[in-house]
Amino acid sequence: MTTDDKLSPQDRDFVAALASGLEVLQAFDQQHPRMTLSEVAAQTGMDRAKARRFLLTLHALGYLDKQQRHFALTPRVLQLGNSFLAANPYRMVIQHYLEEITREIGESTSLAVLDGDEVVYIARSAAEHRLMAIRLSVGTRLPAAYTSMGRVLLAQLPDEQLNAYLDQVQLQAYTAHSITDRKTLEQALEQVRRQGYAIVDQELDSGLRSLAVPAFDQQGRLLGAINISTNAARVDMDTLTGRFLPLLQDKARQIRETLQG
Repeated sequence: MTTDDKLSPQDRDFVAALASGLEVLQAFDQQHPRMTLSEVAAQTGMDRAKARRFLLTLHALGYLDKQQRHFALTPRVLQLGNSFLAANPYRMVIQHYLEEITREIGESTSLAVLDGDEVVYIARSAAEHRLMAIRLSVGTRLPAAYTSMGRVLLAQLPDEQLNAYLDQVQLQAYTAHSITDRKTLEQALEQVRRQGYAIVDQELDSGLRSLAVPAFDQQGRLLGAINISTNAARVDMDTLTGRFLPLLQDKARQIRETLQG
């Protein structure tokens, strides 16, 4: 999703080489932790010669390790993420409140921000029980359309940006409960705007039920969304809305009173 102040790839100031280098780094993930030149080329859609130059450059800079034919990320890439975390000290304040929630109700809770069509976890307090097949942690990315935090953040977008998102988002059926058409998603987001919170019930993963509210600082700047994730078999809707929602809203209020812009 783009905004008016972002360059397009056709702009004279757009550095295509930098974009391609970042694309190579992003090609490595849980399903592709180690790749050959051919695999990176296929994963990024680059020709082999171009992919080779970027791989060797990133290797020279210390971001990739090379063992015979295979490349893998090195710990140095964590510096990129740590720069973001260090530049946003409010995370540690919110982390405190997330941990308070987990201690009080025994459920996992997180803070996420919107990045394109996905939410990115930037703080998390995990309960002992595991809710999803994948392990959630700082840096995890999930589709915004199918997460409570994502819907809260999408509902905060200006109409123009939200419409642009709805025009291009790819919806799919992760479960039998997933929203798969634009109109239904648009209506769901409008409801989130009206009520100030989002509930997503088993749309991303069977059994996963979550609740989210926006988090602001004292100046009204949106910091992200905070959520509580539960198991649908363990926590019913009455508990979610009657007990967990007031708790989450109270923590969001405390965050706003604590953090200055």
